[in-house]
Amino acid sequence: MIVQIYTAQSAREALALAEVGVDHVGLTPAKLGLPGEIDEDTGAEAVRALRGKAVSVALSVSSDLDEIVRMTTRVQPDILHLCGEPGAVPPSAVASLRRRLPDSKIMQAIAVTGPAAVDTARAYADVSDLLILDSHTDEVAGVGAAGVVHDWDISAQIVASVGIPVILAGGLSPENVAAAIATVRPWGVDSLTLTNRALPGGGFEKDLARVAEFVTNARATRVPA
Repeated sequence: MIVQIYTAQSAREALALAEVGVDHVGLTPAKLGLPGEIDEDTGAEAVRALRGKAVSVALSVSSDLDEIVRMTTRVQPDILHLCGEPGAVPPSAVASLRRRLPDSKIMQAIAVTGPAAVDTARAYADVSDLLILDSHTDEVAGVGAAGVVHDWDISAQIVASVGIPVILAGGLSPENVAAAIATVRPWGVDSLTLTNRALPGGGFEKDLARVAEFVTNARATRVPA
C-alpha cells in the first residue's frame, strides 16, 4: 500500500516524512493561500532532498498550462498533481501536459461528488499516469484539502473500472484508513488535514507520530480477495 502525505513545508520536513515510511511526499508550491503552501525554491530544494528516499509530488490548482509547465520545470517533482477546479483542465489538456512534461508523471484529481465521478475518472484515466480521488469544498481552491470523507462506494467503483493506479484521499486519518482501504481497495492512500499539528497563531506542521500511525495502519490492512 503506497502512502502519500501532504504537505511538507521544508526539505527537512520532507525528509522527516520519508524517514517514518512515507512513499510519496506532497508539496504545495503556490502563492494562493493554499494550506501549507511554499515558494518554488523551497519546493525544488525539497525535491532534491527526497531523491532516492521518497517520491516527490507537487500540486497545481492552475488551469493555465503555461503556468503549470513553468512551475513543474522549476520544481522538477517526480509527479505533477493536477487538482484545479473540476473540469478546468480537461483530458485533452492533460494529454498536452504529458507531452510537454516528459520527466514528470501526471496524477489527476477527481472530485468524488456523486456517481458522475465514475465517468469523469474513466475519461482522465486515458491520459493520466495516476488518479487521486478526493473531496471538494468551496472553502479551498481546487480539489482536495477539505478534510472530509466522500462516498467510498463511488471510489470503489472507480478503482474497479480504471486501469491505472488510484490513490484515495479525502478526510483519511490513522483512525479510518483501514476501513477506507478495505472498502475502496486503492493502490495508495493520502492524508493532509488529519495528520497535521496546529501551530500557535495559525498554520500547521506535520504530526510525525500520527503520520507514522497512518503508515502502520495502512500497511497492516488486509484487502479482501
